Amino acid sequence: MSDVKTSIEDTVKANDVVLYMKGTKEMPQCGFSSRVAGVLNYMGVQYADVNVLADEEIRQGIKEYSDWPTIPQLYVKGEFVGGCDIITEMTLSGELDQLFEDKGIAYDKDAAEKIRAANA
Repeated sequence: MSDVKTSIEDTVKANDVVLYMKGTKEMPQCGFSSRVAGVLNYMGVQYADVNVLADEEIRQGIKEYSDWPTIPQLYVKGEFVGGCDIITEMTLSGELDQLFEDKGIAYDKDAAEKIRAANA
Protein backbone atom coordinates (compact mmCIF):
# COMPACT_ATOMS: atom_id res chain seq x y z
CA MET A 1 0.00 0.00 0.00
CA SER A 2 2.95 2.35 0.47
CA ASP A 3 3.47 2.55 -3.33
CA VAL A 4 -0.17 3.57 -3.71
CA LYS A 5 0.16 6.17 -0.96
CA THR A 6 3.29 7.55 -2.64
CA SER A 7 1.47 7.70 -5.99
CA ILE A 8 -1.49 9.52 -4.44
CA GLU A 9 0.77 11.93 -2.56
CA ASP A 10 2.76 12.67 -5.73
CA THR A 11 -0.45 13.36 -7.68
CA VAL A 12 -1.92 15.57 -4.96
CA LYS A 13 1.30 17.58 -4.63
CA ALA A 14 2.00 17.86 -8.38
CA ASN A 15 -1.40 19.38 -9.23
CA ASP A 16 -3.03 22.47 -7.74
CA VAL A 17 -6.47 20.86 -7.92
CA VAL A 18 -7.14 17.11 -8.06
CA LEU A 19 -10.46 15.28 -8.09
CA TYR A 20 -10.44 11.57 -7.28
CA MET A 21 -13.67 10.42 -8.86
CA LYS A 22 -15.57 7.57 -10.46
CA GLY A 23 -15.06 8.09 -14.17
CA THR A 24 -13.42 11.09 -15.76
CA LYS A 25 -14.22 14.79 -15.88
CA GLU A 26 -15.49 14.27 -19.43
CA MET A 27 -17.49 11.16 -18.50
CA PRO A 28 -18.30 10.82 -14.79
CA GLN A 29 -19.67 7.41 -13.82
CA CYS A 30 -21.62 8.28 -10.69
CA GLY A 31 -23.93 11.11 -9.72
CA PHE A 32 -21.74 12.42 -6.90
CA SER A 33 -18.63 12.52 -9.09
CA SER A 34 -20.70 14.13 -11.84
CA ARG A 35 -21.89 16.88 -9.50
CA VAL A 36 -18.41 17.85 -8.30
CA ALA A 37 -16.85 17.60 -11.77
CA GLY A 38 -19.77 19.63 -13.12
CA VAL A 39 -19.15 22.42 -10.60
CA LEU A 40 -15.43 22.52 -11.37
CA ASN A 41 -15.99 22.32 -15.13
CA TYR A 42 -18.66 25.04 -15.07
CA MET A 43 -16.44 27.29 -12.95
CA GLY A 44 -13.58 26.78 -15.42
CA VAL A 45 -11.21 25.32 -12.84
CA GLN A 46 -8.19 23.52 -14.28
CA TYR A 47 -7.86 20.21 -12.43
CA ALA A 48 -6.46 16.73 -12.68
CA ASP A 49 -8.98 13.92 -12.56
CA VAL A 50 -8.14 10.44 -11.30
CA ASN A 51 -10.55 7.65 -12.21
CA VAL A 52 -10.65 5.35 -9.17
CA LEU A 53 -12.61 2.77 -11.17
CA ALA A 54 -9.51 2.15 -13.29
CA ASP A 55 -7.39 1.05 -10.31
CA GLU A 56 -8.76 -0.78 -7.26
CA GLU A 57 -5.62 0.00 -5.23
CA ILE A 58 -6.08 3.74 -5.84
CA ARG A 59 -9.80 3.41 -5.07
CA GLN A 60 -9.04 1.92 -1.64
CA GLY A 61 -5.84 3.85 -1.11
CA ILE A 62 -7.43 7.28 -1.47
CA LYS A 63 -9.93 6.44 1.27
CA GLU A 64 -7.09 5.55 3.62
CA TYR A 65 -4.96 8.50 2.51
CA SER A 66 -7.68 11.02 3.41
CA ASP A 67 -9.35 8.98 6.13
CA TRP A 68 -12.57 9.73 4.23
CA PRO A 69 -14.80 6.79 3.21
CA THR A 70 -16.40 8.08 0.03
CA ILE A 71 -15.56 9.17 -3.49
CA PRO A 72 -15.31 11.79 -4.99
CA GLN A 73 -12.58 13.57 -3.07
CA LEU A 74 -11.31 17.05 -3.92
CA TYR A 75 -7.80 18.25 -3.10
CA VAL A 76 -6.63 21.85 -3.46
CA LYS A 77 -2.94 22.70 -3.15
CA GLY A 78 -2.25 19.35 -1.49
CA GLU A 79 -5.05 19.60 1.08
CA PHE A 80 -8.16 17.44 1.24
CA VAL A 81 -11.23 19.67 0.92
CA GLY A 82 -14.11 17.20 0.97
CA GLY A 83 -16.57 15.06 -0.92
CA CYS A 84 -19.72 15.83 -2.85
CA ASP A 85 -21.87 17.18 0.01
CA ILE A 86 -19.10 19.41 1.35
CA ILE A 87 -18.20 20.76 -2.11
CA THR A 88 -21.89 21.41 -2.84
CA GLU A 89 -22.30 23.32 0.45
CA MET A 90 -19.07 25.26 -0.11
CA THR A 91 -20.15 26.19 -3.64
CA LEU A 92 -23.55 27.46 -2.50
CA SER A 93 -22.14 29.39 0.47
CA GLY A 94 -19.27 30.98 -1.48
CA GLU A 95 -16.66 29.19 0.62
CA LEU A 96 -15.30 27.37 -2.43
CA ASP A 97 -14.74 30.72 -4.19
CA GLN A 98 -12.90 31.96 -1.11
CA LEU A 99 -10.75 28.82 -0.96
CA PHE A 100 -9.81 29.21 -4.63
CA GLU A 101 -9.00 32.88 -4.12
CA ASP A 102 -6.93 32.17 -0.99
CA LYS A 103 -4.99 29.43 -2.79
CA GLY A 104 -4.52 31.35 -6.04
CA ILE A 105 -6.68 29.00 -8.14
CA ALA A 106 -8.22 30.58 -11.25
CA TYR A 107 -11.99 30.19 -11.63
CA ASP A 108 -14.91 31.99 -13.27
CA LYS A 109 -16.55 34.16 -10.60
CA ASP A 110 -19.60 34.81 -12.79
CA ALA A 111 -20.16 31.07 -13.20
CA ALA A 112 -19.94 30.60 -9.42
CA GLU A 113 -22.59 33.32 -8.95
CA LYS A 114 -24.82 31.67 -11.56
CA ILE A 115 -24.65 28.38 -9.66
CA ARG A 116 -25.72 30.14 -6.47
CA ALA A 117 -28.49 32.07 -8.24
CA ALA A 118 -29.85 28.88 -9.80
CA ASN A 119 -29.96 27.19 -6.40
CA ALA A 120 -31.33 30.11 -4.37
